[in-house]
Amino acid sequence: MTIKIIDYLAQKGLKTEGLQLPDCEIEPETIKIIMINEVPPQNPEDGFYSKAPEPDYMKTTLALFRDAGVMVNSIEDILALGIYITTAVKTPKTEYTVDPAVIKEQLPILKAELALFPNLRVVMLMGDVAKKSVNLIAKEQTGKNVIPSSPTCRIRGGEFYLNQIRVMPSYIMTGKNLLIEPFKRDTVSEDIKKAIKLL
Repeated sequence: MTIKIIDYLAQKGLKTEGLQLPDCEIEPETIKIIMINEVPPQNPEDGFYSKAPEPDYMKTTLALFRDAGVMVNSIEDILALGIYITTAVKTPKTEYTVDPAVIKEQLPILKAELALFPNLRVVMLMGDVAKKSVNLIAKEQTGKNVIPSSPTCRIRGGEFYLNQIRVMPSYIMTGKNLLIEPFKRDTVSEDIKKAIKLL
């Protein structure tokens, strides 16, 4: 059964007004990987699900997938692979870092997204905000963090699980810095390749 994400969240009684949410229809049973990026862009037309030509977030995302050997041309191609992309926080940054209070306030939406997919096998945490968000969810469920409080470069590649779902810490997958930081770009592409191999 196809579900529109925005309608699903509204039916759960969650506040969606003023938030940038994935504007897509999906069959929840087909999704096996979730990639959780940090925050949406300042301009909604640059988001993952934007209908605008060449949105900024998709430029880096498509390049990362192609570097991983996965030939995709659109968010629809990525969804067809069973990969859903979202953000930990649904409002753009207002400062350099994301306020922890905002992460907690918006956490119910991310929890609802994670609960939607019965066949989920891998959750990719694209950056520290995603890591913090999923650790908060894990703490509610298990009483402890799923990801250690260490830099990503030290824990990347470790095997972490939440409810039998593999949780993979990685780097942010958007932004101009990614285009000029070959190490991070190569690392994210390697992680995408590894996640797909786990299916």
